[in-house]
Amino acid sequence: MPFFSYHSVKKDPIPTTSWKKNKIAQWLQDKNVEVDKTWLKIELLDKVHQFRPVDKYVIDEEAKKYNKIVLRLPPYHCELNPIELAWSVVKNYVRHNNTTYKLNDVRQLLIDGVKKVTPEMLANFVKHTIAEENKMWDIDCISEEMLEENASTTHVLTITGETTSDSD
Repeated sequence: MPFFSYHSVKKDPIPTTSWKKNKIAQWLQDKNVEVDKTWLKIELLDKVHQFRPVDKYVIDEEAKKYNKIVLRLPPYHCELNPIELAWSVVKNYVRHNNTTYKLNDVRQLLIDGVKKVTPEMLANFVKHTIAEENKMWDIDCISEEMLEENASTTHVLTITGETTSDSD
């Protein structure tokens, strides 16, 4: 799933430095943590970090009702999201068939473009994404091995060459 703020609404938000001191104190008291009224905001936040629960998100709880799980993808890694490949097919269809540039015509082209994405295409997009993920794991393992071999040396990783986004 791509990262959007509405996907990451926390069920029980954790206090941050932007919170007012009394709100932080109330959050701690709601967790049955004894709070000293003389504590500074920074001391309250230290207590928050000691009693911080595991983050729970509203969308995860909603999905759980339907026996589903939410898969979070790393931001800025479109190559790990198969829907990006499907969206590319739709956008290309609209781009190549849009002759009037009228909103209603574009809306219809969008609908037609979505219909162009077949289940077989989706399966291929998922296979491609898995292959990209495996490449990343391979690079990560190789990099880690090289770094461990030369632990006392400073390393700079430079990635070059054609990527899948270059060839689209």
